[in-house]
Formats: sequence, structure tokens, C-alpha cells
Amino acid sequence: MADSVVPMSDDTAIRPFRIDIPQADLDDLRDRLLRTRFPGEMPGVGWERGVPQSYLEELVDYWATAYDWREHETKINAFPQYVTTIDGQDIHFLHVRSPEPEATPLILTHGWPGSIVEFLDVIGPLTDPRAHGGDPADAFHVVIPSIPGYGFSTPVTEQGWNIRRIAQAWAELMSRLGYERYGAQGGDWGSGISRDLGVVDPEHVIGVHLNFLLTFPSGAPGELDELTETDRERLKGLDRFMNDLSGYMKIQSTRPQTLAYGLADSPAGQLAWIVEKFREWTDSEKVPEDAVDRDRMLTNVTLYWLTNTGGSSAQLYYEFARAWSMPEVSTVPTGIAIFPHEVAPSVRKLAERSEVIVHWTEFDRGGHFAAMEEPDLLIGDVRAFFRALREKDR
Repeated sequence: MADSVVPMSDDTAIRPFRIDIPQADLDDLRDRLLRTRFPGEMPGVGWERGVPQSYLEELVDYWATAYDWREHETKINAFPQYVTTIDGQDIHFLHVRSPEPEATPLILTHGWPGSIVEFLDVIGPLTDPRAHGGDPADAFHVVIPSIPGYGFSTPVTEQGWNIRRIAQAWAELMSRLGYERYGAQGGDWGSGISRDLGVVDPEHVIGVHLNFLLTFPSGAPGELDELTETDRERLKGLDRFMNDLSGYMKIQSTRPQTLAYGLADSPAGQLAWIVEKFREWTDSEKVPEDAVDRDRMLTNVTLYWLTNTGGSSAQLYYEFARAWSMPEVSTVPTGIAIFPHEVAPSVRKLAERSEVIVHWTEFDRGGHFAAMEEPDLLIGDVRAFFRALREKDR
């Protein structure tokens, strides 16, 4: 799938990459989907106990008979892609340079159950605002890596690839690409990786923009006394997320290998495992497609299936659970974008304990997958945040 070029050295080679899935893999996917054995369900419970079978049956049929991977493979391949090896791990990434020579480098990081597919709609406006009705001064050179164990950044052959190690790899990647000063943006795991990138590489990171940040009370006396009613509701949402909606997290952080067998063998199982989160975490009313495009969501799921990364992506939860500590204080300017249907929107007073917040925006729509759900809102906020930092940095 990738062709080598003359390496800069044995350790720093950057190799062009192009997705070219064998037809046999696509035929196998369709065959498995058409032979799905459904389990049955309790009548009348809707989404309360998980993905309804009637919904999944229809989506599985669409995936098998109407969805066209080749169309979306071509769309991804329209962007330059590369692979490089950092700390013994192959890292796949998109690297789209702006036509504007003064563009600001920006590394965008996805989360789970997302992928590079999350960002396809924001690449054009971020790299070439002039062509999308924006100010060319807001242009970015965009780097979008796949987290180790996700997509084409596989396989992961050793333990220890936690958030800190990934952030250090991203710092090396940006250095290897020749970027001295750059910004970072992310949600979900991409939020933790991006803010940690600011911690490990503050002399090069001009700012970090996040559309997800869990803010936990520390238990200090009086810590919650001045919170607004909105903030208190957000803490209730955090409590609900951690106690009622985090079963997937407990499984992936304790038994990722056991889970991997089912996800690697059943595309319908992989689909349900991911689609449930697109229903719970988005600004959707009945089905995930109320918030995200069906084909784009299936492209994301298909990428997990074709790369067999349902299980390997879960390993990050295991690593995180064993390396977690209270967030180290970041000294770089930080911007937060709050989307109301996020699983647990941030509380600013608590966020300010560890972040230097210089930009805070609250939107009236959107959820966890901001770049897919509300790309225009996210693009505008990223531009506004880095516009002010860019002027100070020059």
C-alpha cells in the first residue's frame, strides 16, 4: 500500500502512502455482512439497551449492497498521505500544505471511535480559505496522523503507547516535517494528545484548541461553591457518563484482547460497537444519521474493519488506565469549543486549574464529533483562536 522513497536516514524516512484495499477484502466484507446472524431483541426498548436490531439490520444491508468503499477510498487518496517510523512505530498521516506561504502548521488528532475520516470536510477550508470564502491569512498547513493502533498506523508491537508517548511522537513528526512553530487541535483522545503535546513541546506549540476536555472536581473544599447552574448540570452529565454510559470504556481498559476477537470476526459487531457512540454522543434525535452523513460514518467504520483495528484501537484505553494521573499543568495558550451534545461539556472554572484558557466558545448545536457534525462551526473557531495567537507569535 505504500511506496518507499530515498530515505533521509534509516530512522527518519518519510514514505508516500496510498490506500489500495484488495478487492478480495471487500468481497469478504460483503459476504460476512450478508451472512450476519442477528441475536434477537426485547421488544419496545428502542436504544435503551443498545443498538436496536431493526436499525442495525437495515444499516448492515445498506453497507453490504449500496455503500461504495472505492468512492470514499478515492476521496481520501485525493489528499497526500505518508508513513514514517517514530520510536519503532509506523505512523500514517495526511499532510496537506496550504497554497498560502505564510500558513500556520496545525496537527489535528482524532479519537475513538473516530479516525482521519473525521477531518475530511475541514481540510479544504483550513488549508485554502481563499478558495472557500475565507481570509487567506487564516490558512494552515494541515497534518492529520492516525493514532498508533488505529487505521494504517498498525500494527502496534509493544506496550506503552499511552497519551504521553503519542504526544512525544507527534512532536517528533512535526519536527521531522520541518515545522518550528505549530498549533494542535483535537477532540476525544485527540484532546488529551493535543494538550499533552503542549506540555512536552511548549517551545514549539503556539497554542492548543480542544473541542473536548473532561473536567473532574478534585474534592477541594469550596471548589464547587461558585459554579453556575449550567456548570452543575455539566457535572451531572459527567457523573452520568462515567457511571451509566462508560461500559465500553471499562471493557476496553481491562480486556481489550477479549473484545478484539468479536470485532475482528464480525463486521456487524464492529458496526454496532461504533454506531452506538455516534448515536449517544452526537446531536441526533433518533438515529446517528440525524447528525452525521451515513456514508461518512460507514467510511469510518469500514476503515476500522479493513485495517482490523477494532481491538488494537482499544489498547489505548488499557494503556491510559495504567498511566493516568492528574493532568500536568499546560503553559501554552488554550482554546476550548463547547458543543452542547458533547458527552460531558467542560466546566471552565475546573479547566482553568490546568489550562491557560485564552479562548472559550459555547455553541448551540453539535456534539462529540464536531468536525463531522458541524465542520463550519469548528473551522470558524479554530481560525479565530489561532488568528489572535498568530499575530502575537510574529
